[in-house]
Amino acid sequence: MVKKKLAPKVKETLDITDELIAERRTSLKMPKDMVPWMAKTIEFIDAKMLLTGKIVCWICVPLIFSMVYEVIGRHFFNRPTLWVYDVTRMSAGAFFMLGAAYTLSKGIHIRADFLYRNWKVKNQAKVDLFLYLLFFFPGFLVFFWVSFDYAYTSICGRSDLMECIGGKTRIQRAMDTTWMPIMWPLKSCMPIGAFLLLVQGFSEILKSYYAFVKGRWP
Repeated sequence: MVKKKLAPKVKETLDITDELIAERRTSLKMPKDMVPWMAKTIEFIDAKMLLTGKIVCWICVPLIFSMVYEVIGRHFFNRPTLWVYDVTRMSAGAFFMLGAAYTLSKGIHIRADFLYRNWKVKNQAKVDLFLYLLFFFPGFLVFFWVSFDYAYTSICGRSDLMECIGGKTRIQRAMDTTWMPIMWPLKSCMPIGAFLLLVQGFSEILKSYYAFVKGRWP
């Protein structure tokens, strides 16, 4: 008599812990028991970051168009371009920097959740608070300052701001490609992106504080 091999039991409910961490906020409305000024601040910041995300996503259009144009021109008509490489790298860089704050507002940056997801909410919030205050804000304040200098140097061709205002400007161009595009639009995305991340970081601090006090995420 041949014994039938029993099929392994299938879980009735899927483990979506990671998804809940990544998308713990599906609404801009904060809980009613949150302090009013905190709730209004978080809702205002998150709403603005949602708007920036909707605007920045349109950068994908020139990015996709340029890549498709290059593939068709190069492989079907034997006419490679000079400008596609620069357009794609500048579009991708701007998309990455300007969309980072929106990504943070949704909690979908890459993180090591294999330990974090098993902790109690209060412990998660405590670690988040500690990391934001000790690493995130100091790091991005430095990055904002350095990238601001980087951006205005690309406009003026000099590092001294007063000389830049009073002197003759020399707009920086990329020297590593034949097309030599103007660099200030791309480099300006760095301080803007850093500023948006700092603003969103303040919202995340308030959410972490609420979670630490209440034992649940807003």
